[in-house]
Amino acid sequence: MRVVEYLRVVARKTVAALITVVLVYIVVFVIVTVIPGDPITNRLRDPQNGYSAEQIRSLLAYYRLDRPVLEQLWYSLVRFAHGDLGLSLASTRPVSEMYLHAAGSTLTLSVLALAFALLLAVLIAIGAQYLPPRFGGTLLRSLPSLFLSLPNFLIGLLIIDLVAFRLGWFEITRYQGVAAAIPAAITLAIPVSSQITQVFITSLDSVRHEPYAIVAEAKGLSAPYILIRHLLRPAALPTLTVIGVTAGEVIGGAVITETIFGRNGIGSVIEKAVTNKDVPVLQGGVVLAAVVFLVVNLIVDLTYPLLDPRLRRASRATASPAPGSDREPEGVEQ
Repeated sequence: MRVVEYLRVVARKTVAALITVVLVYIVVFVIVTVIPGDPITNRLRDPQNGYSAEQIRSLLAYYRLDRPVLEQLWYSLVRFAHGDLGLSLASTRPVSEMYLHAAGSTLTLSVLALAFALLLAVLIAIGAQYLPPRFGGTLLRSLPSLFLSLPNFLIGLLIIDLVAFRLGWFEITRYQGVAAAIPAAITLAIPVSSQITQVFITSLDSVRHEPYAIVAEAKGLSAPYILIRHLLRPAALPTLTVIGVTAGEVIGGAVITETIFGRNGIGSVIEKAVTNKDVPVLQGGVVLAAVVFLVVNLIVDLTYPLLDPRLRRASRATASPAPGSDREPEGVEQ
């Protein structure tokens, strides 16, 4: 794929992702706004919450709650375009600031968890391919189902008991830093890796029966060479799709995992928002989750042409077909 063509694909998919983010924000705004009684106004008017008259006037003016719905939506979109997700009703702090302050801990946990999940999936899938059944190949193929059935909180409690109390490798009261995030990341990675592992095993099973793989084995090439040169790249394509979907599960699982390990991250922000019925914070959390999910899937979509030469050839053939040619583009499967 030529650089210019690839940049066009990047621009087109990026614009589509941005439009989707705006639509998600509008849907969330409408759901919150059309609720009878308006939860933000109800909270402000409730005397038990202790808002002063000045605070009520300030928040009503900020959210334009005294204006028509379309005007509220327009000002809300303008604020969102500037990175403003509103003000917390519980603390009157900017929601963007709250999530930005907590994002570092959650990002560290999520990246480590996804890295551990990928490593675990690769090791299990390769072992399942090349280990004889009697030496663990069958057992490895059953691990994804086992991992999927284990809840996060159970894995977390077992890891805390093992590495904190029995082995003494870390203190549960010191939860900050990359090293302290490793036990929590492993807790999150085990169930997350189940889908990636299953799809990767199935993909490797499929590509090992392709003619080029059979010919490579018939030539007497070594198993590591065949794996690296002929199997990993085609087997990675469907696995990438699952990784994109799994990214949403990592963010969702981080909320529970942070609670188990006492980490101050986005999970704790959402937990407090649910307890305090802080609608703007919850709305911001939904929008941020959608943004993360779309960004990860955008990266996955843009990686496909780099891994699959058939997509590059198909893109060139679509972009500039030969005049008068009725042949199928070379490299495109029939």
